[in-house]
Amino acid sequence: MLTCGPGSEVYSLYGHTAIRFQNLTKGEDLAINYGMFSFRQRFFILRFVFGLTDYEMGIIPFNAFLAEYQSEGRWVKEQMLNLTPIEKANIQKALETNYLAENRTYHYNYFYDNCTTRARDILVDNLQGEVSYPSTSNPDATYRSMTHQWNEDSRWTRLGNDLLLGVKADQPTEKTEQQFLPDSLSHDFDLATINRTGGSEKLVSTTHWLIPPTVVSAKHSTFPGTPQGYATILLAIAAILIIVAHIYAPIRIVSLGLYLLLFSLTGLCGFILLAMIFSQHPTVSLNFQILILNPLNTLFLFQRFRNSHKYIHLLTICYTLFFILSFFQQYAEGIILLASCLLIYLADRIYIQKRLTTNR
Repeated sequence: MLTCGPGSEVYSLYGHTAIRFQNLTKGEDLAINYGMFSFRQRFFILRFVFGLTDYEMGIIPFNAFLAEYQSEGRWVKEQMLNLTPIEKANIQKALETNYLAENRTYHYNYFYDNCTTRARDILVDNLQGEVSYPSTSNPDATYRSMTHQWNEDSRWTRLGNDLLLGVKADQPTEKTEQQFLPDSLSHDFDLATINRTGGSEKLVSTTHWLIPPTVVSAKHSTFPGTPQGYATILLAIAAILIIVAHIYAPIRIVSLGLYLLLFSLTGLCGFILLAMIFSQHPTVSLNFQILILNPLNTLFLFQRFRNSHKYIHLLTICYTLFFILSFFQQYAEGIILLASCLLIYLADRIYIQKRLTTNR
C-alpha cells in the first residue's frame, strides 16, 4: 500500500492512498488508485457541493506515479503486506473486476467513501482472515479535529471547510471511521494483525520510504493573515464606528454602509448553507452556523426591515441561539467575532429604537 503526503492544492492537502501491484513474471509494476477526477466534468463545482461528484479508479505505471509525486515535492511511503498466494490472487481478481468500465466510477464521499477507504476495503475484504486493529489511540477524535491536523498551514481552506461542516463533524469517531485519512490508515495498518486459521501475524511485513519526508518542503498558505485576525480588526472597527456615531451623527452613514455590506455577505453565505441541507455529503445538513450566516440577513438591505422591531428582535434571537449552540458545535475560525460584530449592531439598533419610543 502506498501512502502519499499532502500537496499544495486544496484537494491534495490530506494526502492520498494507492495500491502498488507487481507481477514480476509479466514485468508489470502498476499504481492503482481511486482518486481520479476531472474539473471538466459538467457542473463539477455544483456536483461536488451536493456530494454528487464522480471519481474513478485509475491505473498508471508505477514509475510515472512516483515521478509525479517527486515533482510535486510530496513524500511517498510503501507498506508491504503479508499476503498469501490465494489472497494476492483474490485481490488481483477484485481489482480487475473493479476496473471494468461499468464498475470503475463511484460517487465520492469525503468521509465515508474516498480514495483511502476504497483502497482499504478492496485489500481487507479479500483476505482469508480477519484484520484486527489496535484500540483507538484518540477516542475523542472527530472528523473536524482530524482534518484540522492537515490544514493547519492553510487557514483559509480550513475556514471554508469549517463553515460547511455541521454539528455531526464534532461527534467522536470509531477506529474505522478515522481511516478516511491516508496517514491514519497507514498508521493502523502498521499495527494491525491478520487472524487466520493457522494463527495471526502482522498485516504489514515491511515499511519504507520511496520519497522521504525529509526532502519535502512544507506547504504554506499564500493568502496573508488569518480569519481570526481579520475578524478581530472588523470587530474593533465596527465597535468604534458605533460609539463614534453616538457622538458624531454623520459617521452613522459610514457605519450603516459597513453593516449593509456585512449583512449582505453573511446573508448570501446563508443561502449556501441552506442549500447544503440537501447535499449528499455527510455532516453538513445540520449546521448551527446558519443562525449567523443567515439568509434573513439579506432583508437588512431594505429600510422597511431595518426599522422593523420584529425583524431586529428575530435576528437577535437567532444570533443569541448561535452563541448558546456553540457548546455543541465547533464553529469556523473568526465566526464568533463576526457574530459579536453583528449582535453589537443589533443591540445598538434596539437601544436607538427604545430611545426614540421613549422620547415620543
